[in-house]
Amino acid sequence: MGNCPIKFRSNMATLENTTDLAMSENNGPIIVSLYDIPSQSPLESSIHMGERLTVLSDDGEFCMVRSTITGNESYIPSNYTAKVINRWQYEGISRSKAEELLLLPFNHTGAFLVRKSQTNPDSYSLSVRGRSDSLNLGTVKHYRICRLQNDWFYISPSITFNSLCQLVDHYSESADGLCCSLREPCIIHGSISTSMTRPYPKAIRRPTLNWKDVDRSMIFRKTRADSEDSLVSEGLREAIRSYIYMTEAGCQDCGTRWNT
Repeated sequence: MGNCPIKFRSNMATLENTTDLAMSENNGPIIVSLYDIPSQSPLESSIHMGERLTVLSDDGEFCMVRSTITGNESYIPSNYTAKVINRWQYEGISRSKAEELLLLPFNHTGAFLVRKSQTNPDSYSLSVRGRSDSLNLGTVKHYRICRLQNDWFYISPSITFNSLCQLVDHYSESADGLCCSLREPCIIHGSISTSMTRPYPKAIRRPTLNWKDVDRSMIFRKTRADSEDSLVSEGLREAIRSYIYMTEAGCQDCGTRWNT
């Protein structure tokens, strides 16, 4: 899918080997522990769920890993770990494991991850930590991400995206039918972004539109590469463009054209 960095606003704390860690996160997947790994003492764990790991050796079924938090090492089954791309796309985890990770105490409302669907291998699922219930217990909601034949994605058929990155960007700006907007990827302890203070993605607030006063040029005008000045998100812009194409193609005989 390519790199899809999420922008954070915070002050970076001092971290040893920050340059090497940053290069690793930008150029390859992060390895995260899916379980608490016991140590020689039955009262403590050598490695905790949600910690970032360094793989020292891997023979396929088992691997030697080191925690980037404590430096503790352990020889564990390879399926006790998961690869994470873009800080939010998890490979090879189940619905129940996604819930366990998102319900860890350092995650909050809006924490999220994307994973392969267990019931449909051609689809993905978006797992989001929702607001606490009346008993102050965290909840996790799951949303099917469907894939079209042209490899575009959608949760609601009313709006489609040409990449998972676009989908995440859109729902970070607005809940748009989800239980809440996406605030931060599921936290991985020992990751470069968790050395920051409360690493929230940069929220882009767009002005409220009066659609009666909007014309084609206002939506499709050229903006900066990061599209922060656009009146609408790129996903919504693509949806409007597709709608215009289909409606104009169907109305050629009647001469109707879209202007507002």
